Amino acid sequence: MSADSAAARHELDGRIKGDGPLARDTLLYTNTHPHSQAHESAVKHVTGRAAYIDDLSAPANTLHVALGLSPVAHGRLTRLDLKKVKAMPGVVDVVAVNEVPGHTDIGPVFPGDPIFVEDEISYVGQVIFAVAAESHRAAREAVQAAVVEIDEQPACLDPVAAAERKEFVRPSHVQQSGDWEQALNNATLTVEGEQFVGGQEHFYLEGQACLVQPTEDEGVVVFTSNQHPSETQKLVAEVLDIPFHAVTVEVRRMGGGFGGKETQASPWACIAALFARRTGRATRVRLPRAEDMRATGKRHPFHNRYRLGVDDQGVILGGEITVIGDCGYSPDLSDAIVDRAMFHSDNAYSLGDARVTGHRARTHTASNTAFRGFGGPQGMMVIEAAMDDIARRMGEDPLTIRKRNFYRPGRQTTHYGQEVDQIALLKELTDQLETSSDYWERRHAITEFNAESPIVKRGLALTPVKFGISFTAKHLNQAGALLHVYTDGSVMINHGGTEMGQGLHTKICQVAARELGLDAKEVRITATRTDKVPNTSPTAASSGADLNGQAARDACMKLKQRLFDFAHEHLYPDQGLDREDMRLEAGHLITGHGESERRIPWGELVQSAYLNRISLSEKGFYATPLIHYDRNVGQGRPFYYYAFGAAVAEVSVDTLTGEYQVDRVDILHDVGDSLNPAIDIGQVEGGFIQGMGWLTSEELKWNDAGRLISDGPATYKIPTYGDLPPVFNVNLLEGHPNSMASIYRSKAVGEPPFMLGMAVWSALRDALASLADYAEAPRLDTPATPERVLMAAETLRAKYGARNDTWPLEKGAE
Repeated sequence: MSADSAAARHELDGRIKGDGPLARDTLLYTNTHPHSQAHESAVKHVTGRAAYIDDLSAPANTLHVALGLSPVAHGRLTRLDLKKVKAMPGVVDVVAVNEVPGHTDIGPVFPGDPIFVEDEISYVGQVIFAVAAESHRAAREAVQAAVVEIDEQPACLDPVAAAERKEFVRPSHVQQSGDWEQALNNATLTVEGEQFVGGQEHFYLEGQACLVQPTEDEGVVVFTSNQHPSETQKLVAEVLDIPFHAVTVEVRRMGGGFGGKETQASPWACIAALFARRTGRATRVRLPRAEDMRATGKRHPFHNRYRLGVDDQGVILGGEITVIGDCGYSPDLSDAIVDRAMFHSDNAYSLGDARVTGHRARTHTASNTAFRGFGGPQGMMVIEAAMDDIARRMGEDPLTIRKRNFYRPGRQTTHYGQEVDQIALLKELTDQLETSSDYWERRHAITEFNAESPIVKRGLALTPVKFGISFTAKHLNQAGALLHVYTDGSVMINHGGTEMGQGLHTKICQVAARELGLDAKEVRITATRTDKVPNTSPTAASSGADLNGQAARDACMKLKQRLFDFAHEHLYPDQGLDREDMRLEAGHLITGHGESERRIPWGELVQSAYLNRISLSEKGFYATPLIHYDRNVGQGRPFYYYAFGAAVAEVSVDTLTGEYQVDRVDILHDVGDSLNPAIDIGQVEGGFIQGMGWLTSEELKWNDAGRLISDGPATYKIPTYGDLPPVFNVNLLEGHPNSMASIYRSKAVGEPPFMLGMAVWSALRDALASLADYAEAPRLDTPATPERVLMAAETLRAKYGARNDTWPLEKGAE
């Protein structure tokens, strides 16, 4: 190990042990911040006491389900004979489409998702039938006895070809501002390019799973690993042909979701509910990892193209961007996902007079679905590629070009008509990170290193993030909460959001404790249930804390005002408690100041209220204001506010093999006034690593027949401990509260950090550009595996030539 590597490893070990530079800065800040608090289930997580779906106790006669999946990507089902399946040992029931009493299409927004194949088969892994047996093994063995005959037909796996044939799952959409063609005509320089952005498997540690128990009133209770309990309630009810109120869905926690359990947890609940109602027995579904990966959708792969006109300073005047989302076989959430890719095709930069077009291509793969960022990352990739390309054409550093193109006074309206607030914050954040990361000193050192190093090349990049916060479907921007205070003073809060490890429940407990003036340990949260808070939105779009936090606060404020009114009118009337000066702090109702201060313990207040028949329960509600979007004209304000961030990444690339490593990462991220800095730091770190994995190692591969062959951890590579940058500095921007009235002026933190991973991809392009004396940034599709990096290096060598065998480069050589 080199001295530098040893020092880096010491840095990493010290950080983990809590005595490194990051520990002294970030960890000290998060540990001492008044709002920092451990995850409410942290101890349960590390001791194994946190119950997930497979940990739940079930009745002794619980049935186990296995699925009969399509082995072909496209065709027609000509024969399905399940007689031998029914005769297999341990089999209790078998269902196919003809046994469904209610709806057979469970599309979440638009139709197109049959619960079982009826005729047409659209992807490898589509469910044809299901078996319920006394054991999981018996069910899986029985599936193999089915006689399935399929008239196989050619499959389309190319979204570009599908778009050219106008094979779309939903209509195309256009957003436009100004005369983009005239902007191109007036430009000093026109830059154009295209890229393929790969998809991503969610790879949640807890796979798709549910347990359904029948009830005595013809209904069901569904325990599920699920980001959208209300939607699952609706679909289960429609499949069973029963009222919504007959279905109760409960989610205590998920072992990861990332969007993969927003819509695609529902089919398994529907299938299990069918068996539960038909047999009167509890039914469990859990998908093996390979089946899970084949049967469920991924992050949408995208094909992006751009043509932009710039002036002599590299500032964008206008142009056109086209994004083609590979949606798989059905709409699912693709309409909104491609819309968000279009919304974010500007990232942090003014596009000027621009047209952005989004296509939703149909292919014969599993229907692609929500994934952290919801299309935003794929849209951002196109403009980040353009920034690098403009810089190389102009002979400038990419950071210089990026900063020139930031939204700024006079250029602060997006191509879809929304004005970007806090634009000064974007520049300030970038300037801070540029200084704290020693960007220019390192740039100089890397340029000198690359000039002397013929094989190993280093790269450096700083990329920003501007991410819009709100559901782009307006009606989803609402939330409810239910608050109970018991007579001992303890508090129970319930809300419509779901916990997938991101700390949402912890933050909601903190909101309730903060409003009621209590210690957080006196507030407990319960499982998300559709019979407590109904008609909820999914936990997605980074809006969990924003929406549910405000709903919880609303409930607390209503109850607090009721208690204040009671105390003023009935409690110690001889003391003359001042109604306007009442406050809840440190476990007391307090009024007055100094010598006139009066303190009533919380428990005493609650007991007195109860004895005087004052309700100690309250519901809360919140709906995000101001947002609107007119799809007919492609203009509006789809986002309540924007969250910002920036990352600097440094990489080293072996240009003979394509192998590389990430040497250092510096991040500064905007979360407004953080609800919980400790949790937010963790979200930033985790989001970055997941984004880095998407762009580097996580490669989805299908064979020519349309079968996913990267269907497990042996063939699909998520980042591991060894991929962690040896130097990894993560900080939250301080002193910049949200300009909008969000919960305590905080900002969402779930999705925005994911896109910080773009810095690694841009740094790889920077390292490769040194092979062309920085005259060109090569096309580098993602994931940027070592094979793709090597091919990009070879392409540059072939174009720019070599001298001797050490490859010092001559600019422009043939």
